[in-house]
Amino acid sequence: MAKTLFRHANVFDGWSSTLLNDCDVLVVDDSIQEVSASPLTVSGDTDVIDCTGRVLMPGLIDAHVHVYGAGLDIARLVKRPGTYLAHHAANFLRGCLDRGFTTLRDVGGGDVGLATALQEGLLKGPRLFYGGRVISQTGGHGDMRPGDHDLNAADAMCGCACHMDALAVIVDGVDAMRKAVREELRRGASHIKIMASGGVVSPTDPLEYCQYADDEVRAAVDEAVRVGKYVAAHCHPTAAIRRCVELGVRSIEHATMIDEATAALVAERGAFVVPTMAVQYALHERGKRLGFPEANFAKLERVIAAAMTGLQIMHRAGVKMGFGTDLMGSMNELQSSEFALRAQVLPALEILRSACAVNAQLLNQEGRLGCIRAGAHADLLVVDGNPLADISVLAQGGERLPVIMHAGRFHKRAL
Repeated sequence: MAKTLFRHANVFDGWSSTLLNDCDVLVVDDSIQEVSASPLTVSGDTDVIDCTGRVLMPGLIDAHVHVYGAGLDIARLVKRPGTYLAHHAANFLRGCLDRGFTTLRDVGGGDVGLATALQEGLLKGPRLFYGGRVISQTGGHGDMRPGDHDLNAADAMCGCACHMDALAVIVDGVDAMRKAVREELRRGASHIKIMASGGVVSPTDPLEYCQYADDEVRAAVDEAVRVGKYVAAHCHPTAAIRRCVELGVRSIEHATMIDEATAALVAERGAFVVPTMAVQYALHERGKRLGFPEANFAKLERVIAAAMTGLQIMHRAGVKMGFGTDLMGSMNELQSSEFALRAQVLPALEILRSACAVNAQLLNQEGRLGCIRAGAHADLLVVDGNPLADISVLAQGGERLPVIMHAGRFHKRAL
């Protein structure tokens, strides 16, 4: 039985607005056993870490990643061998741990093979909640075929009205939607991701258009909810956000163009929104040299122009905002920049809650992840500095994290 005591820690518990000063936190094996405001007496075989002057907080959760997203050229990416994508994923997962992210939600591509490898210790990386292939309509945000592409015998639509690759499945019609959702659930998906509006990187869909008919979205929600799962939907325009929430979608991704009335509806329905600021600014900064198509920059500029205002609108409305990044390829090294970007318009406490307690609620892991309490998973960070006072200590790619613990084991220990 492995025991670790974090002594004299100033604890951010994942939600509270103030730190719990000078606490002892005892970890036994892979769980937190006790959090005490008084010194704990432990046996001689306990590993003791002196956290004096430092903050102990839950491991971070990124609720919008693509573990197989090895680059911006999606049409080329999906033709890469699975072995190549797996090696990219392994590198990405290690990097996430280096930056303090101990849990990930994949919303396009993550699968049972990768999750099983993590569970069995074949790969070192965060906990992974995956949704399988993203589901898109023909010509939607998940359809990366150029407009002049003609289907041939090698990639023609099959009898189930589906075209699929490693990251997405193109589905049209209610029956085909039900079958596609059931297939991802059969493979162990914790959620279902659909494309419900135009997007920035896709070649043929205008940004402001809603995608999928109401009955197709209802079918996805019905299939997921029936087995205790939920639907996440890619949405930029406010019309798509409103429609999806009214149809029972639980998690809205991006929501860059949300307005006040729609934000109020989202809050009233108890749905979640996962904004992704990092990818927008990373694309703006690095997109051209990474091969991002010039034609897509106009859509990117519209998203950037609206996104910060959208954060403020949702904050005022009391929307449950999760924390996500949506980065691809070499841009993944900018994962921690999400903290600094949000800090331009949001208080540090809300950002921390998003990356801890709110994301845990989204993952249906409240009390187990994103918190420091007895019985929770021992995913813990020691921080040089106080992120409640200065969120930038988390925006430096893990440099201010001398200790990173995942499932009770040290990924990094510099104390």
